[in-house]
Amino acid sequence: MTLKRFWCSGMWLLMVIMLSAPAVASDSWNRYKDRYLSADGRIIDSGNHNVSHSEGQGYAMLLAVHYDDRPGFDRLWSWTTAHLSNKQNGLFYWRYNPATADPVVDKNNAADGDVLIAWALLRAGEKWHEPRYLQQSDKLQSAIILHNVVTYAGHTVMLPGAQGFNKTSYVVLNPSYFLFPAWRDFARRSHLAVWNTLIDDGIDLLGSLHFGSSGLPLDWVALNADGSVAPATAWPPRFSFDAVRIPLYLWWYDQKSLRLVPFQQFWQNFSRQHTPAWIDVLSNNSAPYTLAGGMLAIRDLTMGDSSNLNETLSDTQDYYSASLQLLTWMVWQEK
Repeated sequence: MTLKRFWCSGMWLLMVIMLSAPAVASDSWNRYKDRYLSADGRIIDSGNHNVSHSEGQGYAMLLAVHYDDRPGFDRLWSWTTAHLSNKQNGLFYWRYNPATADPVVDKNNAADGDVLIAWALLRAGEKWHEPRYLQQSDKLQSAIILHNVVTYAGHTVMLPGAQGFNKTSYVVLNPSYFLFPAWRDFARRSHLAVWNTLIDDGIDLLGSLHFGSSGLPLDWVALNADGSVAPATAWPPRFSFDAVRIPLYLWWYDQKSLRLVPFQQFWQNFSRQHTPAWIDVLSNNSAPYTLAGGMLAIRDLTMGDSSNLNETLSDTQDYYSASLQLLTWMVWQEK
């Protein structure tokens, strides 16, 4: 084969790869939509009685931007605004149950869902040059600051919801709601100092959230008025399906963050196939089943095991696992 023919063959192969790559990505995203996205734009939580959450809408909107699916994004956003908008405070109701007479019985919001939606709108507006998305993101960011961000015990923190988490003598926090990469983008967009303060104080707080011999944070914690932290009494003291997202968001923000070390040290005690899905950090009792799907993908990302990262969804995955797997793949691709 001559050099010219070799070069032409190589270029042809490269073009084939480049043209086929988006199709593979599209197949994964289409498979996700086929399973969990209703015709009218609702993400169905297949592992939780087919309800929907603002979190799920936000995850899917982020993925739609990543996969360059503007029609899918618009469908998701249209349903979200039609069914979850709280006109009183500019936030979104956290849960929608189509099986009840009033699908939105609980009028509270979930701060992470609102942040995910605002972040997806910001990324969509910048990617597709759509000022309307940017304006809607700005408006939602302002509502989040007004209703969910407080300064308590010397820390600026984001409460999990506008109602019910400030107990006066302590506040309840969910560290997996510390969406550092989103807050960084909000700071860049708005130039408001509060977002960088949230980042700095959130990372500082994570340095205190080491419980039990595992040294891991919990799904839910109490920040006391004196600045001390403790397990929140209304939930099991577990590093579980909420807190597993902490290293994902940390890695997304700074893949060299020292706050990743406790997760790496804990997970290195187990082989990949035998990592427990959760651990009670006080008793050291662990789940009788192992990490799988999206949760296992977060472990792989955190441990630097990129060889196992992929976007191929299994037939048995529920909405949450599939969402985390595609998000982890998205994070890996972006970095």
